[in-house]
Amino acid sequence: MTWFTGIIVYALLWWMALFIVLPIGTKPVDAAPEDGGWRGAPERPLLLRKVIGTTVLAAVLWVGVFAIMESGWVSFRDGWWAYTGPGSSAILPGRPAQN
Repeated sequence: MTWFTGIIVYALLWWMALFIVLPIGTKPVDAAPEDGGWRGAPERPLLLRKVIGTTVLAAVLWVGVFAIMESGWVSFRDGWWAYTGPGSSAILPGRPAQN
């Protein structure tokens, strides 16, 4: 995995983790506020705590994705998921070489 791919994967995991963490621990207000506002908005959203939790969760998930990609368990260069179309130089077992 290149450094660019690592950053992109981390960013995608971070946003996914944010939407997982956001609803945790939120409780809506009991009554609608007098000055307006939406009743479903949480009274104390604790956003800093959730951003920190999101960052930690995304880092753990990224380490797992990195380990899987670097171990060779999942590879897009050879095996079942390999691209064999035009421009491919890979010769896969059981397939004839392309000229």
